[in-house]
Amino acid sequence: MSQRLFHAYVMVDWSAASKPTTGPDSIWIGVLKRNVRFQMAFEAHNPGTRVDAEKLLNSILDELKRKSERVLVGFDFPLAFPRGTAAALKLSGEPWRAVMDFTAKEIKDKPDNTNNRFQVGAKMNRLMTGEAFPFWGAPARDEQTMLSAKRPREHGPSDLPELRLTEQATKGPSPIWKLYYQGSVGGQALTGLPVIKRLRDTRAAKVWPFETGWRPLSSADVADTEAVLAEIYPSLFGAKPAAGEVKDQAQVRTACERFNALDEKGQLAALFGPSKDDPRREIVEHEEGWILGVNA
Repeated sequence: MSQRLFHAYVMVDWSAASKPTTGPDSIWIGVLKRNVRFQMAFEAHNPGTRVDAEKLLNSILDELKRKSERVLVGFDFPLAFPRGTAAALKLSGEPWRAVMDFTAKEIKDKPDNTNNRFQVGAKMNRLMTGEAFPFWGAPARDEQTMLSAKRPREHGPSDLPELRLTEQATKGPSPIWKLYYQGSVGGQALTGLPVIKRLRDTRAAKVWPFETGWRPLSSADVADTEAVLAEIYPSLFGAKPAAGEVKDQAQVRTACERFNALDEKGQLAALFGPSKDDPRREIVEHEEGWILGVNA
């Protein structure tokens, strides 16, 4: 156990659904932790709302804290926006944190899952560009002057980037500016970032890579930390549903198993950053973040 960075792994497949939802395309929380026999055992949870999911996450983290077991918590949405977003919003302070704080202040997410993510996207468009760009995607009833149902145009050289550096380094992730339709990680980010903020602010938790550095981690880096919160992209791991599993459930299980296996072999630490200095470090550590498991 001495070589491990973590004792437990919690992976979250988020959803921006506007009504209580379970089953496929809803929130799934996978937990891999030691059982009473000190064997690693997996369990899956499928809360119907984001409020219930946050309560469950806090309960899981409380239990692990009581047992003094450090946990890696992965979320399948961006924990920050493309470079330049904070400046475009005229926010001061550390860019990643300023945008997270802004989002937490603006998003209203009720216990029945109704939320104002489209209104917030429209407001951010107005503040950043004065047009229905770069956020896009909404059902007809939520389309408005500053938010179009369809993608209005391509990103030009003078616009905010469509993709973050980590998304350019892999294939598959949708841009955070997409608020609706399949793969709308923008909606997940807007509804999920307030949860990240509350978890981080109420615990001895660090948000990777902003508060740990974009580099391989050592045990000393997380010695006084009960949880490290990170961005994941479950599709990286090629999950195959077992009998009775839905895709989302299989993805959080596979992510838990993958990180546990790497940690057991002493190989997880290297995934937290490049082994040598990287010219992208400033942007990654202060603005955009990175997807855990994507090769630098």
